[in-house]
Amino acid sequence: MRLLKRFVRQPSALLGAVFLLVLAALAIAAPWLTSSSPWEMNSQPMLAPFHDPAHWLGSDLLGRDLGIGLLYGARVSLAVGVLTSLATLLMGLLVGAIAGYFGGWVDGVLMRIAEFFQIIPQLVLAVILVAVLEPSLGTIVLAIALVAWPAVARLVRSEFLTLRQREFVQAARVLGQSPWGIISQQILPNALAPLLVVMTFVMATAILTESSLAFLGLSDPEAMSWGYMINASRGLLRDAWWMSFLPGLAIALCVLAVNQVGEGLRVAFEPERSL
Repeated sequence: MRLLKRFVRQPSALLGAVFLLVLAALAIAAPWLTSSSPWEMNSQPMLAPFHDPAHWLGSDLLGRDLGIGLLYGARVSLAVGVLTSLATLLMGLLVGAIAGYFGGWVDGVLMRIAEFFQIIPQLVLAVILVAVLEPSLGTIVLAIALVAWPAVARLVRSEFLTLRQREFVQAARVLGQSPWGIISQQILPNALAPLLVVMTFVMATAILTESSLAFLGLSDPEAMSWGYMINASRGLLRDAWWMSFLPGLAIALCVLAVNQVGEGLRVAFEPERSL
């Protein structure tokens, strides 16, 4: 409860959380809020916003409703962000926990593998993986997770290196608790605070990376996304600026909201720094 109170006392973090909750609710309810598919051409092409009550955010070059596209794009961005965060957490937690707890040559080998992934630019590696594999949401999640997990693994490793020397861990060893029991029951709960903060930034990076891949034409061809909407209208910036501006604004607001939630969690977990 004290953590929640410290979080809600930060207006920017609270506003970001409310924005994400509302966006997630709208994205989930998109099939019930709209009567047509985001691919359906049901309007006059290049219709400006607020000129037609039936299509109040306008339409794109093919007459597809931009408002519907934004709703379905939110489904893709939030789904990729959440799934990538979970996949990254699983990979980073597993590698970091093993490396930090056992140390020695195990730590050396795992950290060298992490360094291999870190020396390659994330977007470049994601583009290569998605281009080699069949473009789909699952492939995009896998590609982003593979380039994002080393940072999480290093954070978990540093926390485990610190916590494994604490008295309660030493007491658990003396009492005969197994290594996996110590990792899961003693060390991991005490390492969750910084990990949760980092995962919000992983989610923001995943949303940006998915949008970049979609802009490059490497997204699921059956999924409407904000990056695809910008790509489809990139040649019409002078004649129909809103077609690129609206999905770009959606990406910016979503990433900003996630970052604000992450910053709010950081301050809430470390109240002494906010004084």
